[in-house]
Amino acid sequence: MDALEIARWQFGITTVYHFMMVPLTIGLGLVVAVIQTLWYRTGKPEYLRMTKFWGKLFLINFIMGVATGIVQEFQFGMAWSEYSRFVGDVFGAPLAMEALLAFFVESTFLGLWIFGWKQLKPGVHLACLWVAVIGSVFSAYFIIVANSWMQHPVGVEMVNGRPVMTDAWAVFTNNTALVAVPHTLFGALAVAGAFLLGIAWYHLWRRRHDGIDTIGADGKVIPGEAAGILGRDRNDHTVWIRSLRIGAVVAMISFAGTAVTGDLQGKLMFEQQPMKMAAAEAACHDGTGFSVLSVGNVGSKNCDDVVAVIEVPGILSFLAKGDFTTEVKGVNSLLGEYQAKYGTEVPNNPIYGDRAGQQIQYVPVMEVTYWGFRMMIGFGGVAALAALVALWATRKGTVPASRGLMRLAVFGILAPFGANAAGWIFTEMGRQPFVVAPNPDPSGIDQVFMFTAAAVSPGVSAGEILTSLVVLTSIYAVLLVVEVKLLVKYIRGGVASAMPELVHAPVDENEDSTPPGGPGKPDDDVLAFAY
Repeated sequence: MDALEIARWQFGITTVYHFMMVPLTIGLGLVVAVIQTLWYRTGKPEYLRMTKFWGKLFLINFIMGVATGIVQEFQFGMAWSEYSRFVGDVFGAPLAMEALLAFFVESTFLGLWIFGWKQLKPGVHLACLWVAVIGSVFSAYFIIVANSWMQHPVGVEMVNGRPVMTDAWAVFTNNTALVAVPHTLFGALAVAGAFLLGIAWYHLWRRRHDGIDTIGADGKVIPGEAAGILGRDRNDHTVWIRSLRIGAVVAMISFAGTAVTGDLQGKLMFEQQPMKMAAAEAACHDGTGFSVLSVGNVGSKNCDDVVAVIEVPGILSFLAKGDFTTEVKGVNSLLGEYQAKYGTEVPNNPIYGDRAGQQIQYVPVMEVTYWGFRMMIGFGGVAALAALVALWATRKGTVPASRGLMRLAVFGILAPFGANAAGWIFTEMGRQPFVVAPNPDPSGIDQVFMFTAAAVSPGVSAGEILTSLVVLTSIYAVLLVVEVKLLVKYIRGGVASAMPELVHAPVDENEDSTPPGGPGKPDDDVLAFAY
């Protein structure tokens, strides 16, 4: 295999794996902050239990996200040194602000939150969590600013073959980023909503299965208590039913948010990267219809044998232009334009190595763009529909006794993860063959672009990159097993896994002066919460 292809596989595998943790960290952090705010305002014990349980899962995911995210920036120098040289003047500012400002603020205040349950005043403790969560949002913003510049380069001029930033404000307010940021945040909240819904459903089902909760003559739930187990009382039922409903509402609102911001994002893509959107539609020719389902060889570069089985007239025009009549250019029309602007062959330049002179494939892999676009929408819609069904199914205070429905709810957690992953894969692979896509601006800024073939490190062999691919993939696989085991362990343990004092009551009734472990013992609550 070519070093370029191996490097792309390596970056793709590690980045997609890392990104599976990013939306859960951001979305769940926001939800936990809101829940703790409710506890601070009301003093209700169920909100404290919810804060500690969901907060523990948030921390597990945060730690794994940090461990896997460190590799991402190292790969720029290891396998993509030419890319790093090309974008370095632009990327330096957002990446430095992400690492030095947002991430350090996030980590510092998260540490204060972990260890400050009894050491800080409740209001200060709550503020620490909010600062940490807001820091994670800013961290995402700075990363998206950098990524959006690759999708739509602005605020620069070419100096000696490299883009040099001339307008930082333009870079940080890139319209591509301003639309991508809320779209990403809504996607993160969708993940958190499904996470709460699936896990809460499981615990409500367990309470029915274990005979703790029963159903009255009117069909409504009668919450009970497990004898001798303080963690499974009536408040425990309240924890799960409120978590489920909060998750369902968050999931539905998030889907609406992703739909609106996704529409705005799509209209920008039609302007900035028309080939990506044409490939997502497998649209060979100019037209107005949107294909809900097509058959044929969508991987064909001219896609002449692709047939739309279900097509809605006018919808493609609406997605692109906001009306139902404007024709949208197809792959065949755009291909000639791209070849006329950027050439038909890889330039004869030493940085391209053996790839110089090869024909440039301006049409991305349509199996990925076509199905990735539909998986993104489909998984998101399924998650929103499931949330609506869950609200209806739990209208009487608990979940159905069906084991099959419980398993479906748990596996449903994966749907918004799939939507997020499919969306990012579509966005990144649809940009090919560019690693920095040209800006189709009549002012001449469209000369700021970079072919992916020029971005890979020239001094790294295919064997070296393959070795690092195998090593990193193996390490990530181990980390995946560790994270899943930790999550499953504490999810099954319920609230008591995050609040051991519910099972082991303190010897001294004066909780303010005696640690939960009893006189002379360490504060098990804090240490258990911080691992």
